[in-house]
Amino acid sequence: MERPADPGASLARLPGKDPHNNPGDVSVDFPVSVVLPAGGTGERTGLQTPKQFCGLMGRPLISYTAQAFERVSWIQCVVVVVATESLALMRDIAQRYRHSKVRVVPGGSTRHRSIRRGVQALREPEEQVGAGTPKVVIIHDAVRPFVDEDMLSKIAMAAKEHGAAGAIRPLVSTVIATTSEGYLDHSLERAKYRASEMPQGFTYEVIHQAYQKCTDYDLDYGTECLHLALQYCGTNAKLIEGPPTLWKVTYKRDLAAAESIIKESLSQSSCVLTGDCPSALSLAASLQKAFTTQHMDLDIIPNLQGDHANYLLKEWNFIQISVNGSLSEVKALLASLQAAERALLNPVVVVWVHLSGADLPSIGETATEPAAISDLASPRLENWKTFCCTVSTSGSVSMMSMRSN
Repeated sequence: MERPADPGASLARLPGKDPHNNPGDVSVDFPVSVVLPAGGTGERTGLQTPKQFCGLMGRPLISYTAQAFERVSWIQCVVVVVATESLALMRDIAQRYRHSKVRVVPGGSTRHRSIRRGVQALREPEEQVGAGTPKVVIIHDAVRPFVDEDMLSKIAMAAKEHGAAGAIRPLVSTVIATTSEGYLDHSLERAKYRASEMPQGFTYEVIHQAYQKCTDYDLDYGTECLHLALQYCGTNAKLIEGPPTLWKVTYKRDLAAAESIIKESLSQSSCVLTGDCPSALSLAASLQKAFTTQHMDLDIIPNLQGDHANYLLKEWNFIQISVNGSLSEVKALLASLQAAERALLNPVVVVWVHLSGADLPSIGETATEPAAISDLASPRLENWKTFCCTVSTSGSVSMMSMRSN
């Protein structure tokens, strides 16, 4: 699988966020759960810590992958299968980063044995969100954090229709066969073959039956879930071309690339809140044009209520435009962010823009206001920044300050 030469170019969003796909437009209306095998030892990274538990910006890789699925509203449960010695660590991660959909179960001695345990766990009663057997099971790698809702939707819908579905990518290198003496035997015509990737989806009946019927040899040495569905259930999977962002963190250098992607994605989009003020809407429209020239996304919404509440789950940068100089609107924004515990996961940036008329004092003349904004947030919101500025009706910026916690 290819690696992005320019990590930032391969993904302009955080895991689970697709700027071209509105969560409200998703047509998945049946129960879907996820199995994440995460029992690997990470030998190829050359690190003592398994790569799924390595930190990216101070947060374990597995947490980013879990977040990518939890942010999808129609996914009901994420079963994370880990080695017995990692159970306490994974449960601590789930609790620390508020992964409410995650259920942690002990794995087996091989990848297939771990996946089988995860599939079986979906049938066992559990007093938490996502209890109950799903219609479709999505299987994904714990070390592939960059999967978006659009791809997951395609896999889930195809799995429901065909019984099984999987992501594929073009081969980037020619595959050859060698003789026992180490000489070239033959090569495959690359155009006819594809690389099997994750995610893969199955109806629960198909994947459960496949693991019930397969042999110990399959469980110990097999690698392809789609093949088990074909061999033991006669289910021919629908193959779906996946984006280049499905690459897997395999080597130590991939951890650095993944962190670069996450850092860049945090600044690629923003959300501006305007209320119902025409002047604020006009300024927001100008900001949106400026963002577009920088290849960034800016969504304009009145507030974070009702249908717009999902921005609390998918956005990290917020611009609040106020006209009357009152702190009530930005106070409400910070309270919403605090309730959602957003800063536990990644840095949250809040920009307060005070749109001032000629007869109104700027926040430069009321020096207590910038400090007051910082004081509004709970001490638990340690990972956030506020920027405060006043913009006159003529368009000039009269004062700007920054305060970060």
